[in-house]
Amino acid sequence: MSELGLDGTNGILCRPGVQTVHSSAGLGLEQLYLSTQLESPYGATFAPAATSTVILHLDGPVRVSRGPAGRRRSRQVAAGGLFLHPAGRELTVELGSALRTVHLYLTAQALDEAAGGRSPELAEDLGVADALLEQLVRALDRALRDWEPAARTYVDQLTSATAAQLTRFHARGRGPATDEPGRGALSEQQHRVVHALMQDRLGEPLPLAVLAQAVGLGPSQFSRRFKARTGVAPHQYLLDLRVDEAARLLRSGTDPIALVAARCGFSHQEHLTRVFRARLGTTPGTVRRGG
Repeated sequence: MSELGLDGTNGILCRPGVQTVHSSAGLGLEQLYLSTQLESPYGATFAPAATSTVILHLDGPVRVSRGPAGRRRSRQVAAGGLFLHPAGRELTVELGSALRTVHLYLTAQALDEAAGGRSPELAEDLGVADALLEQLVRALDRALRDWEPAARTYVDQLTSATAAQLTRFHARGRGPATDEPGRGALSEQQHRVVHALMQDRLGEPLPLAVLAQAVGLGPSQFSRRFKARTGVAPHQYLLDLRVDEAARLLRSGTDPIALVAARCGFSHQEHLTRVFRARLGTTPGTVRRGG
């Protein structure tokens, strides 16, 4: 599956007057495109897109209108408000003043997996408040702004969680997605398979979809069952394995710290040091010296 790029969005970000701060372009993400920018006031109609749109307002209040003449809705949207638009529908929108935004575009596959294959359609919402969805979008924005290849699993999990929140609470005519009865956690065998895969690929970016596929689950369902089994999210579990292996190599070998970092899936030595300080309260050099 190829990267989801700007050409997979509805065209809002391609118009004049958009000052992009950063985006997910070039990071290889297949189910999500994210962009943060300053938007100037405008009014326009955009053709239907294959992706569903989530726009988080970072400033406000600002007046936003949507819909064609005769059916137009207008609202003063506060900072933290969300604008949602489903895939496959034309969009007419007017922005009343300059605004910093985070745009998130999700594929139908991401929403299908979160909803157990029920192909949900997002509701059209203007200025809706959803504290969890807001925090998920902000977390994705931070993760992509401070991108590390080792964060791929974390970003995949955030993508699945965002899709799950949308399908549970913002789908048109759909109820919450649920797991199969009595199947709340990974089985012992499934956990062994995932653990072994993580161990084998500690030094590589490991997408959540690869882990889920190894045990025959969708990413969102896998994340819920993995946490039910282990008590932590997949990306946290994988990071713990990487930290443990790095500490073992530092104590038992003489390879340069930078090489140990690369072998254990960290982007560089400074990344390893930051993680060691945060999780162990020490540094790789201190661990190497037996501290």
